[in-house]
Amino acid sequence: MENLLVVDSSISTSYIKIYNYLLSQLKPVLNQKRNIVFLCIGTDRSTGDCLGPLVGYKLKFLSYDNIHIYGTLKNPIHSKNLIQKIDEIDNKFNNPFIIAIDSCLGKINNIGKIFIDKKPLYPGKALNKELPPVGDISITGIVNISSNFDFLVLQNTRLYTVTMIADIISKAIYHFALKTKSNTIYTAENNHVISFPYNN
Repeated sequence: MENLLVVDSSISTSYIKIYNYLLSQLKPVLNQKRNIVFLCIGTDRSTGDCLGPLVGYKLKFLSYDNIHIYGTLKNPIHSKNLIQKIDEIDNKFNNPFIIAIDSCLGKINNIGKIFIDKKPLYPGKALNKELPPVGDISITGIVNISSNFDFLVLQNTRLYTVTMIADIISKAIYHFALKTKSNTIYTAENNHVISFPYNN
């Protein structure tokens, strides 16, 4: 499987591709019994930047020994506390595998698409904030078009677009978490997919 995966959040079954990607890429991590941290970055004070906290909010009920969710609408991880939270994670877990989730601005034809790559993301880049790269894997959702006024664009991003992307990402992570505790593989090929217990 290639390092980069691109899916369209407007396709309801696209979460299965992310789920399968995570299973494939994280198999060695699971075998090593390393802690997996989903680091959901963003703020609830900006519509276009709330993707990460929204994903964390949808997954806050997850409670597994080796899978951890950081960053929710109630307790967001943003530019002012990111370094502190990374230090907390590094102190709490031995060699954690971090999957960083954040919103991103891009080309108009990529709005609504989700990019997953085996490389860190650079939070705050759109707003020219100097923050360290974070994540062994990055998941970014393109919420709006990039321009010379990225701050205003983020403030005027449609909540529908952000929610649609968050639904797909959180659904994929939920099924991945279930798989780590199950012997059943859910794939598009066998069309066997369980329900997702949260309210859209």
